[in-house]
Amino acid sequence: MKRYIAFLRGINISGKNKVPMAELKKGFEDIGFEEVKTYQNSGNVIFSSDKGDMENFINRIESMIKNRFGLDIPVFIISKEKLEDILDNAPDWWDSKNKEIYDNLIFIISPATFAEVFNEIGGPKEELEKIKNYKEAIFWSFSRKDYQKTNWWAKTASAGISNRLTIRTANTVRKIIGM
Repeated sequence: MKRYIAFLRGINISGKNKVPMAELKKGFEDIGFEEVKTYQNSGNVIFSSDKGDMENFINRIESMIKNRFGLDIPVFIISKEKLEDILDNAPDWWDSKNKEIYDNLIFIISPATFAEVFNEIGGPKEELEKIKNYKEAIFWSFSRKDYQKTNWWAKTASAGISNRLTIRTANTVRKIIGM
């Protein structure tokens, strides 16, 4: 059995798109996934399967969420091995444990590409934030005190491409790898 992580975009944020994690876990089990675990209340699901491919998984999960919760939620799925590869290729400045810097990992939901994301959002403000893409992810770090001045902060939530992105903190991603 292979381990996978599903990152659901935009659930349980500011009282919107409420999805109880116990019910989400049960939903994953009901559609045939095994060893299902959730982490935090923000749509992180770790599961195992040896049946199907990514596209099949995404279709099954999105359909289950629509049927069970009445929500159209974009889903990003990655194998544990691919996520480990992404983390192994993190730039030196990312996840430095500097408390003044906030480190995120942005996942690009297919069929969107880094080029489309960059064209929509633009470059980072060099004195406040850094980005580096690797495969279907973007490492993004920025100053905690000046986050509202960054180029990417507001745009990752409001740009036309924002519904094709899901973001997790470095700490969250590292904990999920250990589950």
